[in-house]
Amino acid sequence: MFLAHLYIDHSRTVLFIDSAKLSSEMQQRFALDNIEILPYSASNEFLVGLKQQNILIDPAKTSIAHTQAIEHHNHLILDINPSTLFKSQKHPSEIQHVRNAMIKDGVALCHFFHWLDTSLTNKESISELTIDEMITGFRAQQKDFLGLSFSTIAGFNANGALPHYRATVESFSKITGDGLLLIDSGAQYADGTTDITRVVPIGTTSIEQKLDYTLVLKCHITLAQTIFPEGIASPLLDSITRQTLWKYGLDYRHGTGHGVGYALNVHEGPQVISYYAPVTSSSKMCSGMITSNEPGLYHQGKYGIRIENLVVNQPKIFADTTYGDFLEFETLTLCPINLSCIVLTLLNDDEKSWLNEYHQTVRERLAPHLEGEVLNWLNENTQAI
Repeated sequence: MFLAHLYIDHSRTVLFIDSAKLSSEMQQRFALDNIEILPYSASNEFLVGLKQQNILIDPAKTSIAHTQAIEHHNHLILDINPSTLFKSQKHPSEIQHVRNAMIKDGVALCHFFHWLDTSLTNKESISELTIDEMITGFRAQQKDFLGLSFSTIAGFNANGALPHYRATVESFSKITGDGLLLIDSGAQYADGTTDITRVVPIGTTSIEQKLDYTLVLKCHITLAQTIFPEGIASPLLDSITRQTLWKYGLDYRHGTGHGVGYALNVHEGPQVISYYAPVTSSSKMCSGMITSNEPGLYHQGKYGIRIENLVVNQPKIFADTTYGDFLEFETLTLCPINLSCIVLTLLNDDEKSWLNEYHQTVRERLAPHLEGEVLNWLNENTQAI
């Protein structure tokens, strides 16, 4: 991936990029595909030379300078980049590859969380930086690992209340005492992109923390179980997810879900589950889209909670199609959700069944790839409630 501008018409394709960023192999490949290479700085001059053209631009993604260069002598069509929607609707073979990537990621995470539990039991010195180092190391052992999909967020107690916190060598916390550890991480594999958040109780957890954790889990399950008409605007699903928190006067200041690319950007639209986002013609939910499910709750200066899985839109078949086609979510992420923080009396039977079925799926898909103490850890952490 690289920073560039691209112009496409019926007869030519022009890539504006610093050629030093392209290997000789890439330049040869582009030449074979008849893609012209011009300097990154030449894009504005090139656009000024266009006259009497019908030009599609995405106003949300196109700079003012580029827009002004073409708007007076051409007819502008303001719309989303067509490739954005194409990329978001994964082919069944791509979805299967992502399932395979989730197995790899789940195996790595089981090794990591087993290591974390063992290290905490042995009272070893662990910091937020250690978390980042170890979770990356376990992922790197998996076949076709390409790198992280974003910088790991490991926030203990107050740091976990900062949704986009990142520990540095100048500023980090040690994992000691009592509290909650929030870990948001992901990887790029040749067969897919992952993004997952889990919360780990450290020492003794308070009843307030357990109540908050359970409410967030209920929100997560609510979205995971939602059935909705195909083509519905994705922001409209947000209020369904948040209703449990809203009943208690609680909320979180970020979106519930973002689109995810296929071994590309971990944040990739056009769909987004957030009431902050505008409802547009391009925000519709279509079959094959992969989105995050990540409600949270944050108490500034105290702790943060977020539970995140990736889900894919799948057709929901009804005998009566009078009201059109419907979709449901298939949860792709494979990793146990911590059970010790749950206030079981707050979960209804339907929510308990969802969690048990999810953990059964996690166990069935990951167990063949684990052994010894790590397999025991998986079995212990996917028990029915």
